[in-house]
Amino acid sequence: MSTLLIILLAIIGLLVVMRREAGAKAALAVLVVLGVVGLALGAAVIGTVLLIGAAVTAIAGLPALRRQWLTPRIFAIFKKVAPKVSDTERTALEAGSVSWDGELFSGKPQWENLLAFKDDGLRDDEQAFLDKQCTQAAGMCNAWDIARERADLPQALWDYLKKEGFFGMIIPKEYGGLGFSAKAQSMVLQKLSFNETLMVTVGVPNSLGPGELLLKYGTDEQKNHYLPRLADGREIPCFGLTGPRAGSDATSLPDTGIVCKQIVDGKEVLGVRLNFEKRWITLAPIATVVGLAFRLFDPDKLISEEEDRGITLALIPRETEGMDIGRRHHPIGSPFMNGPIKGKDVFVPLDTIIGGKEMVGEGWRMLVECLSIGRCITLPSGATGIGRYALGWSGGFTRIRRQFNVPVAEMEGVQEPLARIASLAYISAATVYQTANLIDHGEKPAVPSAILKSQLTEFQRVLLSDAMDVHGGKAVTLGPRNYIGIGYSANPVAITVEGANIMTRNLMIFGQGAIRCHPYVLEELAAKDANDVKAFDNAFFGHAGMIFGNAARAFTQGLGLGKPAVPFEGPAKAYAEDIARLSAGFSLCADAAMASLGSSLKKREMISARLGDVLSNLYLASMVLKQWQSSDKVDGEEALLHYSCRFLLQRAEQAFVEIFDNLPNRALGKALKVMVMPTGRRWNKPHDDLARAIAQRVSTHSALRSKLIDNTWSQDGEVRNPLARYNALLADYERAEALYRTVNKAYAKGELPPTALHPEQRIEAGLEKGLISAEDAQFMRTFEAEVLEMLTVDDFAYDAFANDKSTLIDHNAKVSKSAAAQPEAETS
Repeated sequence: MSTLLIILLAIIGLLVVMRREAGAKAALAVLVVLGVVGLALGAAVIGTVLLIGAAVTAIAGLPALRRQWLTPRIFAIFKKVAPKVSDTERTALEAGSVSWDGELFSGKPQWENLLAFKDDGLRDDEQAFLDKQCTQAAGMCNAWDIARERADLPQALWDYLKKEGFFGMIIPKEYGGLGFSAKAQSMVLQKLSFNETLMVTVGVPNSLGPGELLLKYGTDEQKNHYLPRLADGREIPCFGLTGPRAGSDATSLPDTGIVCKQIVDGKEVLGVRLNFEKRWITLAPIATVVGLAFRLFDPDKLISEEEDRGITLALIPRETEGMDIGRRHHPIGSPFMNGPIKGKDVFVPLDTIIGGKEMVGEGWRMLVECLSIGRCITLPSGATGIGRYALGWSGGFTRIRRQFNVPVAEMEGVQEPLARIASLAYISAATVYQTANLIDHGEKPAVPSAILKSQLTEFQRVLLSDAMDVHGGKAVTLGPRNYIGIGYSANPVAITVEGANIMTRNLMIFGQGAIRCHPYVLEELAAKDANDVKAFDNAFFGHAGMIFGNAARAFTQGLGLGKPAVPFEGPAKAYAEDIARLSAGFSLCADAAMASLGSSLKKREMISARLGDVLSNLYLASMVLKQWQSSDKVDGEEALLHYSCRFLLQRAEQAFVEIFDNLPNRALGKALKVMVMPTGRRWNKPHDDLARAIAQRVSTHSALRSKLIDNTWSQDGEVRNPLARYNALLADYERAEALYRTVNKAYAKGELPPTALHPEQRIEAGLEKGLISAEDAQFMRTFEAEVLEMLTVDDFAYDAFANDKSTLIDHNAKVSKSAAAQPEAETS
């Protein structure tokens, strides 16, 4: 009995030490004390085993002892198996900052650190711009006219965007810009996102490109000249990075610049001769100044002793001789300005290099440092914004669209996608807003930028598909009345650009995070490069302690023992606790994958992608809880919180299962499954009751619907606004529904003529029978006319779609008499 008790106490004691990462001394104390107690109680075998364990722990765990024999041997092995980090990889790893993503990698996230990023909301001038200028710009935007008639924004809208400073949101006020916060930039793009062309046109100059690069690295002369001109739209920028052979692999640029001298206006000028071919460059067809990335060479050593100077960035005026610019690509679904740029033997002075001579060869660092912020905002904000609109449109349409005498919003087959749209919109809004808030506090979130770009644009794909489904024929028939089809067809653009989602998910999220965000891996690699045994010892055994700690935390918390302390109450508490539990499991699996696969993990992209999926879902769920904690709640929002968190945590657990099942070392996979999920999965997909409750609220005039579509374009302008029209219909819906029930019930009883098949006919018949008042009848005439308008689709002249009218076939032409007189062919 005493033996079993001592074993149990040893297990508990060691688990406590491991959970707290208390170190070798604490473990040594547990083993020695219990070993001595075992000998004293006559349990000689277990007492001896524990004392032997104590001796091994002392030799391997105490720094003074292990550094004499163990650390040098481990260090020698590590130097052989550790992956080699190239200079370009190292630059990417060192870019940006680590924040909540690092907490999730640690396995013991400190929620107080996330909640410490307070949200002060938008400034008065930012909110005013959102309310006035954004509303005005949106009201000038006719999607059908832009996409199918002119393939461009109207001139009046271009003029307004320039006049009101839309292209200068990131430029400080001292240079004539708006100086907006990251949150304000995001909210502007969300409001404009109902039209892809408008959102991209405003978003790109405020994202990765000449403006941001000049702000961070430009010379004073470059800033003073270009920033005011970019802010007021006198200059339209584009940035040439990708090309036919350099897309996602931007470090393999084949475009070159050769340092040379050339006679210009009778004077010898030191500069660069460029040869380049770029594709998919947004705003290129109309750009007045081109940011260009190229590989710089100095064969004659005119500026240094090195020949290959690396990736360099320059700013080139449109009229520069030799540059071919102005043609267009045709982006799927959206005619935003995008096209190729070519240049042959284009000579530019050396001062066109962004940052001047001092920034020669620093182009890759400049790009990755800027990308961490721009990629967090532009496309994620666009995806979030279209999610808000898709929810508003879909909720409104499914409420006014009636089948079988009931709104289709009351049908469970429609409620399921409606709830999913609401949840994805809710998650996206929380994530993009709270990450922008981190940026406003000085963070440069590199790994979260990859999470937001890939995850939120994938959400966009799903929710737009759901929105198309619930709209049915209304959405698949193009025309001026179709407010969703053009945006749906443009969705692949967001999936593909700024780092294709396939590459981002499989290579970047975990591939970059495993080194950048891990508490110890970067230190271990630095110690290897410096051949510093002591630094390696501190990092490696700190790392080992973290692994043991995460194993203990994941296992005990998986059994429901020792829940982590979290600063949440109410419905958020359980989700925060489980995010912490899964964080420990994630960190453990990450270390297991790196240890078992080593450098080959780079090639095991599907495993890397699933580890990235775990991290992504935990990050998204954390942002939802942060938003819940810091914002005012409305009636019905708790159901959406439950749905969203369960959706994300179920996806995280599914990714874990796929990791366990696919690790090449099967024993390791099974062991990890026991440690991380000792009782199996905890989270199923959200319950149907939640879907029904959410769908009811987002398809009616409710506080939850109003919150979810807040800060969207919801007023009429020069163009009628479908969201405004749905909002107006929903505001009157309760009155209309009562009248629908009255006349439909009377029709079912035979009190109205059997020919009263249309709602309008039943209203008139009900008025004649005295079932409804004249006032109600007039109300319903107006209401039903608006409903019919929102349900109506467009039709066109027979020859409207034929660009070449000469190819048009008249399928209804009369058959000639001679042809008709011919006998039919015999058949066998």
